[in-house]
Amino acid sequence: MKIVDLIVPCYNEEETLPSFFQETQKVLTELSDYHFHYIFIDDGSKDKTLLHLQALSKNYEEIDYLSFSRNFGKEAAMYAGLRHSTGDYVIIMDADLQHPPAMIPQMLTAMEEGYDCCSARRTSRKGESFIRSAFSRSFYHITNRISSTKMAYGAVDFRIMSRAMIDSILQLSEVERFSKGIFSWVGYQTKWLPYENIERVAGTSKWSFWGLFKYAIDGITAFSVVPLHLLSAMGILISLVAFIYILITLAQTLIFGVSVPGYTTTLCTVLFLGGIMELSIGILGQYIARIYMETKNRPVYIVQRSSFPKNSHYKANFFLE
Repeated sequence: MKIVDLIVPCYNEEETLPSFFQETQKVLTELSDYHFHYIFIDDGSKDKTLLHLQALSKNYEEIDYLSFSRNFGKEAAMYAGLRHSTGDYVIIMDADLQHPPAMIPQMLTAMEEGYDCCSARRTSRKGESFIRSAFSRSFYHITNRISSTKMAYGAVDFRIMSRAMIDSILQLSEVERFSKGIFSWVGYQTKWLPYENIERVAGTSKWSFWGLFKYAIDGITAFSVVPLHLLSAMGILISLVAFIYILITLAQTLIFGVSVPGYTTTLCTVLFLGGIMELSIGILGQYIARIYMETKNRPVYIVQRSSFPKNSHYKANFFLE
């Protein structure tokens, strides 16, 4: 019997956890050929999420949890779950039921067909604002144009992976993580399952527009250096234009005498070059910031409480990840 670990990141999900567990169990109890093991990660929740997880872990032996010392983010939570998984297959899914448990049998079927990964892909963004949807489409379009790591449009974190793929992912231990890109970067054969977007059963999204924007910047800078190449090309182009302008100005001065430079031309040139320099410094800063964070060698997360046995091999990971 194959073991399947379900990694479920949670942040302030006290309202959704009962419904999530109930709906997921309805599906899993029908799959008698597999043994399922839950790994909930409390990402520093401020509500009663941890109390719910402790109660579930006490009542069901197939449930374990990790509780962070503070909010480290979903990326860290997924990484912690992967580090603590031992199953033949590993499923990552959200606790808000936007990732439908009913798709799990299809995912398992795909794995038995020989795929190393089966992932869900949204075919619509029902319930989201137009601006957020447009921003998401633009992100995928830009990223796939400037990076060799291609990501399917609408790809979500809801997926099942083989142990071989998990072991490969765990070799990428960077602090500033962008899992969608990492999942694509390691390769392996993936089957995509389309589904309609589902709204949360309770609560509100933890992602703000600024958070999504920063996440998108992290994704671009993590898997592409094209912005740096563009800066180099822009610098060469501006230098060339400036050199030509200097030659034209010298020629006009020698032929027609000294002329008084125009205020508008000077102002526009200064503002344009100033804007380009600020943009260049900003892009360079993004890459330098990633280097800075990685060289600190700080842990990706810190576990404060856990249901895993103290004498298990998981203990060594608590404060070292």
